[in-house]
Amino acid sequence: MRDIQKVLERWGGWAAAEGSQLDWSRIAAGFKALLPDDKRSRPSCSDSDGLIVDAAIAKLHKVGRQEEVELLQLHYIYNISKSAIARQKKCSEGKIRNQLMIAETFIDACIIMSEAELEMDAW
Repeated sequence: MRDIQKVLERWGGWAAAEGSQLDWSRIAAGFKALLPDDKRSRPSCSDSDGLIVDAAIAKLHKVGRQEEVELLQLHYIYNISKSAIARQKKCSEGKIRNQLMIAETFIDACIIMSEAELEMDAW
């Protein structure tokens, strides 16, 4: 069974370093001060895995779940903690966790339904 959070962490490293096909803005509105300045090395995935995850996130966007897409971007690409996101959005951390869980489950289901095999599954 795939650990979707690890998949998304590696995708976030790939998207931050290589750039996602989804044309993410470099800094999300209201979060500029929260982004770290240092460019530490992060675990990443292959280009093919990154594109598969990008396609699943594009489907999440297409079904109208923009808030969940933004949370994935903030948490996995920009490495902003769930509690920091909750403070910025002035809501509970539980709400952020629930929305992220919905997004992660959707992404995992899209990958399963597409029958795509990720290179990182072997790891």
